[in-house]
Amino acid sequence: MNPFENICQNILKYLEVWEPRLLALPEETFSDRKNIQNRSIRQILGHLVDSASNNNHRIVHLQYRENPMSFPNYATEGNNDRWIAIQDYQREDWYNLVQLWEYANLHLIHVIRNVDETKLGNQWISNETKLISLQEMIEYYQQHFELHLKEMEDLIGQ
Repeated sequence: MNPFENICQNILKYLEVWEPRLLALPEETFSDRKNIQNRSIRQILGHLVDSASNNNHRIVHLQYRENPMSFPNYATEGNNDRWIAIQDYQREDWYNLVQLWEYANLHLIHVIRNVDETKLGNQWISNETKLISLQEMIEYYQQHFELHLKEMEDLIGQ
C-alpha cells in the first residue's frame, strides 16, 4: 500500500465535503469577506490551486532531477500574493475556480499515489538554509490544505 494513502483519502474526503459547500456559498461570502492576509475565499481557493500545481511539479521533478534539486519557491517573499494577483482569482468565475481546485487536487492525489518510493529521500532546496525531502513535502501538503480550509471556515462563519 502507498505510504501516503491516508493523506490521499483525507484530501478526497475534504474535496467531497467542500466542493458542494463552496458552490452553495453566496457571492458576498466568497468575494467580500477577507482574512488577516486580506484574502477572500476566492483568493484562498486560488492559492490552493497554485499549491496543488506547484507541489505536483515538485513531486515530478524530485523523481528524476539532480539531488538536491533547485526549484523556485513560489511561496516566499510575498510571491504567492503575486501569483494570486497576476491570475486575478478575485474575478475568476466561481464555478470554474471551484472545479479547478477540485480537479487539481484529484490529479495531485493521483501523482502522490504513483510516487517512486525509492525517491522519497530526494530533496528540494527550499531556501539557502533548508532542504525538504519529497516525503516531507507530501506529508506537509495535507497540513497546508487544512490550514487554508480553516481560514475559509472562519470566513464563512463571520
